[in-house]
Amino acid sequence: MASRVSRALPLAAFVLHSYDWSESSLILDLFTREQGRIAVAAKGAKRPFSQLRGVLLPFQRIAVTLGRHASGEEGAEVSNLRGADWTGGPAMLTGAALFSGFYLNELLMKLLARHDPHPALFDAYAATVAALGDAGETRGQSALRAFEIVLLREIGLLPDLGTETATGRPVLAEERYRVLADAGVVAAPGATDATASGATLATVQAALAGGDIAALQRVAARSLAELRPLLRAQLAYHLGTDSLRTRRVMLEAQALMPAST
Repeated sequence: MASRVSRALPLAAFVLHSYDWSESSLILDLFTREQGRIAVAAKGAKRPFSQLRGVLLPFQRIAVTLGRHASGEEGAEVSNLRGADWTGGPAMLTGAALFSGFYLNELLMKLLARHDPHPALFDAYAATVAALGDAGETRGQSALRAFEIVLLREIGLLPDLGTETATGRPVLAEERYRVLADAGVVAAPGATDATASGATLATVQAALAGGDIAALQRVAARSLAELRPLLRAQLAYHLGTDSLRTRRVMLEAQALMPAST
């Protein structure tokens, strides 16, 4: 009975990806606040007059209700979509912000297990999409770095940045450190490449502990040069690649653009 009730309640959601299921229907990968990443069948969503066509769009917050599992089996992965309503939010992403949004979606598709709810990560995603829609280059990059940090923390892949992992000693503001995927925070005296200062790491950790994504974005804005290579290395290790599809497409698109005069 509990599972039937939970499926009837609206879920806050974003569309991460959609796949053709039939001539008139779609399979959607949704990121929901209550149930994490889930797959649903949207029957008839591709029909010209379906009300779902204008609702099931990426980067738009929606409320969805679910029905029985698509196969009719309780343990099936895919549920039927009963309804979806737009719940307001920023305008659709365009230009570079659109590529950044698809990058977020690709990270979630690759790193987030199904049916593993992370409300804080959902809220961070919503705030990041809003920031991308109203951002210049620096703010957009800061929003992406802040989201990467929250994502790694939420799925258990980010060490305590305020502490040396092996020794348990607090990081020192004036010292340099590496953050290694297989060893955590490691002192790197005298090193300059791919390192961050103890001050930066401690400030990031404090913003994370405070649960304020806006504060984390501000911290990231002040430390982009340090955080970008650190986070890229972390993600590449856990993804098994440093070449995401979204990034390749973005670079190809940039190469096709005429040089500014």
